[in-house]
Amino acid sequence: MSRDKTDDTIIEMLKKDSRQSFVEIGKKLGLSESAVRRRVKNLTDGGVIKKFTLETGDANSTSAIILISVDSSTDTSKVSSRLTKLHGVDTVYEITGQYDIATIIRAPNITEINACIDALRKVPGVFDTNTVIILRTVA
Repeated sequence: MSRDKTDDTIIEMLKKDSRQSFVEIGKKLGLSESAVRRRVKNLTDGGVIKKFTLETGDANSTSAIILISVDSSTDTSKVSSRLTKLHGVDTVYEITGQYDIATIIRAPNITEINACIDALRKVPGVFDTNTVIILRTVA
C-alpha cells in the first residue's frame, strides 16, 4: 500500500488525539468525512495502522525500561512471547545491539515494578538484564 503526505498527516493527528472524529480531521485537511474514513480504513487494512489504543495519564504510576540479553541457545522470539504475558509488561521490542530485547513495564508503584522485574528475570532464556526507571516523560 502506498501512502501520501495526507495519509501521514492523518496518522500524526490520530497519534496526538485518536478521539478526533473523521469530520474534525476532514475539516482541518479540507477533506470530506468519507474521504478520511476511507483513508483510515485503507491504512488499517494495509497494516500501516495496527491498532487503536488507550494511554492512561495516571500520575501515580511508575514505568521502567528493561534491557534483556537472551541466552544464545534460546530462541529470542520465544522469550519475547513469554514476556508479553507477564503482568505489568506494556511493550516488548526485539532490538539489535548489546541487548536482544527491550521491554517497557508499568505499575502503580516501585514495589510492583520490582515484582515484575523479578518475574521477568525468571523467564527461561533471560541471561542478563539492565533496568532503567523512567523519571519523567517529556513528549
